[in-house]
Amino acid sequence: MNVEQAMKIIVKPYITEKTFAMIENENKICFIVELSAKKPEIAEAVSTLYKQKAIKVNTARTIYGKKAFVQFENTEKARDLATKIGML
Repeated sequence: MNVEQAMKIIVKPYITEKTFAMIENENKICFIVELSAKKPEIAEAVSTLYKQKAIKVNTARTIYGKKAFVQFENTEKARDLATKIGML
């Protein structure tokens, strides 16, 4: 997957108080993704864009669009990525 394709899948990070707590407690970051995106595609897009390996991806459809909750190995990796993309 190239960067252009990954950018079409990952629309933007989703930032709320709850998602801040998820970074610290569950090693997860929430993204708004394309409605047709599948879990393996989301994991690959995160890997391509941010050079971090996603361990687990959960999705949910909401009024804001499709959310992807991406879990990383440890809190450090999730916190570093959140800082890198401007969430923290």
